[in-house]
Amino acid sequence: MTRSWLLGLLRQRPLRIWGAALGVALTVAFLAALGAFITSGAESMTRRATANVAVDWQVLLAQGASRAAVEQAIRSATPVKALLPVGYADVSSFTAGAGGTVQTTGAGKVLGLPDGYLTAFPAELRALVGGTTGALLSQQTAANLHVRVGDRITVARIGLSPVQVRVNGVVDLPAADSLFQAVGAPSGIAPQAPPDNVLLLPRAQWQALFGPQQVLRPDTVREQLHVKLAAVLPGDPGAAYLSVTHLANNVSVRAVGSAAVGDNLAASLNGAREDALYARTLFLFLGLPGVLLAVALTVSVAAASGGQRRQELALLRLRGARPGTVARLAVAESLLVGGLGVLLGAGLAAWAAGPLLGGGVTPGWLGVAALAGLLLASAATLLPGLQNGTVTAARRTVGRGSVALWQRLYLDLLLLLIAGLSFWRSAASGYQLVLAPEGVAQASVQYEAFLAPLALWLGSGLLAVRLLGLLLRPRPLGRVLRPVGSLALVVAAALSRQRGLLARGALLVALSVAFAVSTAVFNATYNDQARTDAYLTNGSDVNVSGSTAAPAGDRLPALLKLPGVSGGQAMMHRFAYVGGDLQDIFGVDAGGIASVTRLSNSYFSGLTAQQALTKLQARPDALFVSQETVNDYQLRLGDPVRLRLQKQDHQYRVVPFTFVGVVREFPTAPKDSFLIANVGYLAAQTGIPAREVALLQAGSMAPGVAAEARAFTADLAGVQVTDLAAVRARVASSLTAVNVAGLARLELGFAVLLLATSTGLVLALGLAERRKQFTVLTALGATDRQLGSFLNAEAGIVAGLGGLLGAGIGVAVSGALVKILQGVFDPPPDVLVLPWVYLGVLLLAALASTLLAVSSARRASGRQVSEVLRSA
Repeated sequence: MTRSWLLGLLRQRPLRIWGAALGVALTVAFLAALGAFITSGAESMTRRATANVAVDWQVLLAQGASRAAVEQAIRSATPVKALLPVGYADVSSFTAGAGGTVQTTGAGKVLGLPDGYLTAFPAELRALVGGTTGALLSQQTAANLHVRVGDRITVARIGLSPVQVRVNGVVDLPAADSLFQAVGAPSGIAPQAPPDNVLLLPRAQWQALFGPQQVLRPDTVREQLHVKLAAVLPGDPGAAYLSVTHLANNVSVRAVGSAAVGDNLAASLNGAREDALYARTLFLFLGLPGVLLAVALTVSVAAASGGQRRQELALLRLRGARPGTVARLAVAESLLVGGLGVLLGAGLAAWAAGPLLGGGVTPGWLGVAALAGLLLASAATLLPGLQNGTVTAARRTVGRGSVALWQRLYLDLLLLLIAGLSFWRSAASGYQLVLAPEGVAQASVQYEAFLAPLALWLGSGLLAVRLLGLLLRPRPLGRVLRPVGSLALVVAAALSRQRGLLARGALLVALSVAFAVSTAVFNATYNDQARTDAYLTNGSDVNVSGSTAAPAGDRLPALLKLPGVSGGQAMMHRFAYVGGDLQDIFGVDAGGIASVTRLSNSYFSGLTAQQALTKLQARPDALFVSQETVNDYQLRLGDPVRLRLQKQDHQYRVVPFTFVGVVREFPTAPKDSFLIANVGYLAAQTGIPAREVALLQAGSMAPGVAAEARAFTADLAGVQVTDLAAVRARVASSLTAVNVAGLARLELGFAVLLLATSTGLVLALGLAERRKQFTVLTALGATDRQLGSFLNAEAGIVAGLGGLLGAGIGVAVSGALVKILQGVFDPPPDVLVLPWVYLGVLLLAALASTLLAVSSARRASGRQVSEVLRSA
């Protein structure tokens, strides 16, 4: 009997079975795919965090400590790939003579690198000019001394006579901050800036020159062990952070106070664990509404045929079926719906996880999703049927319907109030969603921040239902339906009696549209800001950077003629002393810089980007100063600022400026301290017109233009050419390692499916449940046009009004998401970005599903009267 019952349901009630199974399938697929996203994302972040570390550990040896004993302690605590000693020596100055003048720097550092260091730690050094062996000078020091490969410099040792070395190459130190960190400094001490002047020597030469200084002044010479770990770390960044920290603690215990560990790997994983929590919040913010919506869709589909299901079970009881038999058939239907839904969902998740997320579905998450699907099928189809499967319960109660409890309690307004209070609290805390205090092993998420968008989403949806309930009264609805014609009042009266069902259908459509729109707007805004972040680092589509001695700006006229280049600007990048602090200073053409780069309003304090450029252009000596420098030197707007810049005679001399504004960030500038000035004023005051940097606009042709520019400027010493795509892949936060683009494609794809299903399937089920009414109207002589008035009006209310309300809710929710998730954006966006193409696809999907539902209802209403009455 059970088999016959299920086969009969599949033949006679296919929409009911497959509709509910589709809702379960979407829930299962969504959960499984999002679980795969979280798992693969955490592993990707860990891999990226470890790969970006130049040296995992820098172990500082205490004075008089045995290097062999500390090495043994490290090897006993953990497997290592590389372990090499590096010497650090302080010097008073470097001096060089060039062009008839003598240049002398301030204090500096001399490092002693052993053989094989560049092979073991390739990310520490990047060769610019000359070789990679012998005496290597940092780029900034070479610029300060005006020396080239082959020149000699004098090193002023502390307490000993100066010595001369021959420069064999000029290098860049990409990881200078960690390379010169204060290992063992107490927690909470601000990190020291890396030295401006650095010389690198082979270990043997360094030992010969600074061994005597170590004996005479041991406080000026130190030794570190640089370590690359071979230990296998957990996939989760938080667990990996704890594992690395415990290993470092083990080394400290084994070394018995003779060494301090500078844990660069743990510092990198510390940032990754914060991003991992942001990934989890993205999962909740963007994924949880989709899961809830899929659940609501399943319940709505099951509820749409709930009356039919109750009548069938009651009819079985009336014909003598025992309660156990009725229960068995209800369970069988539930298992059928759940089984079909789980199979479809698993297949959909496996199909989506590969191309959208770049990985497979994990068995654990698939099991959780399957269990959730079965429970959902039982809750949606089994429990209502068993609770209302008696003959008495199946009777229809005629009378005035009662007002829903949530409307009497004004739950919608309460949720909106909660959303407002939660959002206000998040704003008061500066939208700090993820807290990862320095030195604290466990980061935390302020989960109460989720209340704002979730309560806004639900509260706005319920408020929409309340407004629809008021609109779906005979008189207001009659006015809205006047275009229907003479049947407007009849249609309005008929639809008004069903306003509860119509309001629920419109609510589901509104929440579906809100989910799709909020996800799409957030994703578009994120992508736009990621591109802005890349512009912040690279400056433009293509960046050609030289030096004052070999400026790339001199090649700008020729670079503009390269195929694919649509525009360009040259700017200065020099160095200036603010007091005793050497800072980057950029000279820009205020009237043209905005044509080749993106300038966000958030770059400037109290000004828009356009206002800042206008203010810079208004006076030649205008100077924008970074916030850190303003705080350090207590500057006020209008204050004179006297900087020391290098002039044509290679000497640093005072140049006056006027402080006109605060700049937080600027394209190609560092994140801490820098200055922005007019390029013409800098050229006139220093006597050096060279512009070191050329910024080129090339759009999608940027990689090809970069290759051409690289070949064209190969003769410029130390020139670097980068394009936007390569920089975006390199500088993006580790959050990008969780494949936010894949998550967005997954979310947007499911959003289209959910919207199409909610508009089409729910509408089709509702119309199918009333096909007896439409068939009777047809039998009484109603024309196709008159019958279409009912169908079109219902579809317009459910899909049209629901879609409009959902669009407004989606924009509001996306604005709240962008505000609360400011930690994902760097810099924060000025405005929301609307993805018009995707929104158009969304509209077409809703229209297609609505038309399909209406046309199927028209066909159903045309069946023979006896057949419809018998099957219904």
